[in-house]
Amino acid sequence: MSLFSKKRKPVSHMTGETDHHHNNSGSNGPSSGMEETSGGRHPHHPLPPIPTNGHHSLPPSTPSRHHHPAPSSNSAASVAKVTQPKLVFHCQQAHGSPTGLISGFTNVKELYEKIAECYDIQPAEILFCTLNTHKVDMNKLLGGQIGLDDFIFAHRKGRPKEIEITKSEDALGLTITDNGAGYAFIKRIKEGSIIDRMKYINVGDHIERIDQTSLVGCRHYEVAKMLKDIPKGTTFIMRLIEPLQAGFSNIGPRTNPGTAKKSYGSGKETLRLRANGPARVEEAPDSVVEAAVEKINSLLESFMGINDADLATQIWEMGQEKTNTMDFAEAIDNSDLEAFGFTDDFIFELWGAITDAKAGRLRK
Repeated sequence: MSLFSKKRKPVSHMTGETDHHHNNSGSNGPSSGMEETSGGRHPHHPLPPIPTNGHHSLPPSTPSRHHHPAPSSNSAASVAKVTQPKLVFHCQQAHGSPTGLISGFTNVKELYEKIAECYDIQPAEILFCTLNTHKVDMNKLLGGQIGLDDFIFAHRKGRPKEIEITKSEDALGLTITDNGAGYAFIKRIKEGSIIDRMKYINVGDHIERIDQTSLVGCRHYEVAKMLKDIPKGTTFIMRLIEPLQAGFSNIGPRTNPGTAKKSYGSGKETLRLRANGPARVEEAPDSVVEAAVEKINSLLESFMGINDADLATQIWEMGQEKTNTMDFAEAIDNSDLEAFGFTDDFIFELWGAITDAKAGRLRK
């Protein structure tokens, strides 16, 4: 009998598999109605400040002897609607392009559509986006939050490649994430692993197919499970799509970005993208939230082989107001997170991270 509820899976000891993993980042702001254009601003130029209080100051009225009735609530709502600030983000293609202005999106999929419209390409051409760098830097992936002064770089599909892999060990050594719009890709490669010894496979590569099974549209955890379930000793073909790169950026040794710190944007306020519900402007995460999300994400990677800051944030928010493990487990079982099949062991680990963060025992 489970410790929590009938829905909870029985206690089991997990192996810490880091073989397969999810941002987006991803791991989904208000519509501004601004047209997308290209040309102009260099990415290193600071963006103009954007008001975020929902209103612009109105000039004082001219004194009059005549009495004017106060505007109706409908009229006031109209003024508020008209003066809603326009959230506009600067964007470039990572391999080089003019600068575009992007607005009017409420989730990652719509963001990709806006970028594609701006550059007259298909949304399916975009593998993922990074913030404030054109490099394939997995610590700067665009996930569920964008700082209001962040610069977006879109990484497009490059050349495909098919690699024959023999699973000679239990774990391949991959951490997998996804872009929130149907593409899973490699976020990290464990040093000394099977994949690390295959130099043609790199961080940022989209895993398009395993043998004849297409993985387009799959979430990170689905890809992770599929790779983990391949029997030891099996030989299979993995089809990968690498990010499009320009010029000499193709030349150089593979680097491991795993030690760099996670960036949550350079602004004090961020646009929070939600998969279900409207996007909204929020205060940037404080040090407690950042530490909690980072710890929870490391647990996701150790226990499940996925990397997903958005999922980690959702888990933190779900447990933030709970007072005990039972309530936390019940909240997970009654949410869309129930599909992940978290074990009781993993629930205990997550709750420990949440309580440590709330008590100030985690430090960013």
